[in-house]
Amino acid sequence: MQITQQTINEVNFQKSELIPAIVQDNLNGVILMQGFMDRAALEMTLQKGLATFFSRSKNRLWTKGETSDNFLEVVSVHTDCDKDSILVLAKPKGPTCHLGTQSCFGEAAPLLSFIGQLQTVINERKESDPTSSYTASLFAKDISRSCQKVGEEGVEVALAAMKSDKDELLNESADLIYHLSVLLIRSGCSLEEVAQVLKERHK
Repeated sequence: MQITQQTINEVNFQKSELIPAIVQDNLNGVILMQGFMDRAALEMTLQKGLATFFSRSKNRLWTKGETSDNFLEVVSVHTDCDKDSILVLAKPKGPTCHLGTQSCFGEAAPLLSFIGQLQTVINERKESDPTSSYTASLFAKDISRSCQKVGEEGVEVALAAMKSDKDELLNESADLIYHLSVLLIRSGCSLEEVAQVLKERHK
């Protein structure tokens, strides 16, 4: 169930004053961290739109990023079927872990989450020096070049499939997804929006 200011009373703080709160990247599904929330932390999370916890070591409310500026911008907050644990879907601003990594759980992530991470990398490199990366060089060229690359890679995917060449099919498909991601970003769109269209079609 999604938690809002209107449904906060549904959360079961009677069982325990502190309940576990998991934060998940809204784009790629990576589990970023786990903390604890009391009612005040949950209320502040909803009010500020930033993931806030009760720090057992500091014995106070603590907003992730308050010292590092690596905030977790809240997209939505949910509770489980027993209403005694919380899931926060968020957009991380910088690394979540104090060790400088994306997640406090290290490299543990669903493999498909890398496609979401790829979009983040492309966005980070689009303003870079064109000589510093292939991605930056694409953004420096006219959008027609990106359109051309998507067309070329699509044809190469089809040809690889016709030849039943699995290795070539996988490599050409990777090229297609990469160049499609670049084209979407250049067009002011995202893979997230494409996923939303697919989700709506599925309904």
